[in-house]
Amino acid sequence: MKYEQYDKKKHLEFLQLAINRMASNSFILKGWNITLIVGLFALTLKDLSSSYLYLAILPALAFWGLDAYYLRQERLFRELYNSIRKAKRKDIDPYSFDTKSVNGNVKNWFCTLFSPTVILLHGAVILFIVIFIIIIRGGF
Repeated sequence: MKYEQYDKKKHLEFLQLAINRMASNSFILKGWNITLIVGLFALTLKDLSSSYLYLAILPALAFWGLDAYYLRQERLFRELYNSIRKAKRKDIDPYSFDTKSVNGNVKNWFCTLFSPTVILLHGAVILFIVIFIIIIRGGF
């Protein structure tokens, strides 16, 4: 590809589509998490057995990790978007989606796991599951 053919605006549009996809994935995961947990709570109330709630902890943790992953990917693409937006023409790798150059500017996955946007929902879900297990087992 010749350097003169590079369209910075189109590159930024492609990146914006990736950012939107990451945000959409995160939103869908949150919906699936709540749906699955509510279904397992319904089974628990039907049988008055906490075994379904023990099972609910695993997908809750998995959805928490996936949500943090997609949030981090979204932040990486936003950082790449900003670096390309601000870059001089000669500094741009045409149509690259490689986030290695901005990786140090974004918190790692573990830190993202405990960011407020992730921990508020998923931490509350896990806490609710644990409290409900204690109640069903007769701990309160």
